[in-house]
Amino acid sequence: MASGFFAILDDVVVLLDDISAMSKIATKKTAGILGDDLAVNAEKASGFASSRELPVLWAISKGSLLNKIIILPIAFLLSSFFPIAIKIILILGGLYLAYEGVEKIYEYFFHSKKDELQELKATASDPLKQPNEKQKIKSAIFTDFILSIEIIIIALGTVLDQPLLTRILVVSTVSLIATVGVYGIVALIIRMDEFGASLINMQEGDNKLSDKVGRFLVSSLPYVIKGLSIVGTAALITVAGGIFSHSFPDLFHSENIPSIVIEIALGLLGGILMLLLVSSGKLLFKKSK
Repeated sequence: MASGFFAILDDVVVLLDDISAMSKIATKKTAGILGDDLAVNAEKASGFASSRELPVLWAISKGSLLNKIIILPIAFLLSSFFPIAIKIILILGGLYLAYEGVEKIYEYFFHSKKDELQELKATASDPLKQPNEKQKIKSAIFTDFILSIEIIIIALGTVLDQPLLTRILVVSTVSLIATVGVYGIVALIIRMDEFGASLINMQEGDNKLSDKVGRFLVSSLPYVIKGLSIVGTAALITVAGGIFSHSFPDLFHSENIPSIVIEIALGLLGGILMLLLVSSGKLLFKKSK
């Protein structure tokens, strides 16, 4: 009886070791997309009043966790019974990411300064209200949904030859790391200024090390957020292009052109086409009304 118990325990330990090793491999495979996920979500979670930053981030985090709870069982079922659906979903997601990235670039260059000034005045008059908060949260959760699909599919691809239980445990572990790790780092980034202010007020005097570090954190936050906004936009386009190139490797592979250049070009092209399509659709809808 005892020997049977220890044999089962030994099997459990071996299984956990295998899961740990495969989870490390899968996490390395998804490291690039996790970095993109961090940049995109840090950019989307910023720009709110200080008192609303953590509640907004918590709402996005819960949405991200729900996304993965929805995606995981569907991914396991589709990979077993209808694998072509995974490819179709990935391409549709790539088109959305490309559109969102190119739309940001378009708005930066062609957005009316008058409209921008009106938005800033509305926020300044009632910074706690944040009229676009719900829309921004929904947008962030939807973007996370697309990125989560890519993370889960890449992680799943590393363990397709494993038993179903192993696949479930490994991909679920990577998904949990993606949610807790990414949003934990995002929380640290968007609270840099609060932490810096705490350091400044921690001791009396202006020349203490804590004061210098605090002032550096406070002053550098706007640059960090702006940088993350740029990186996040580039990440949307690059991830979309990566989806396109990986979905059609024979069509978009080149020995002479670096893969990153191909991915950016495909992401921009897909985003421009989607922007034209959506803009045309909106124009036709307005005329029909």
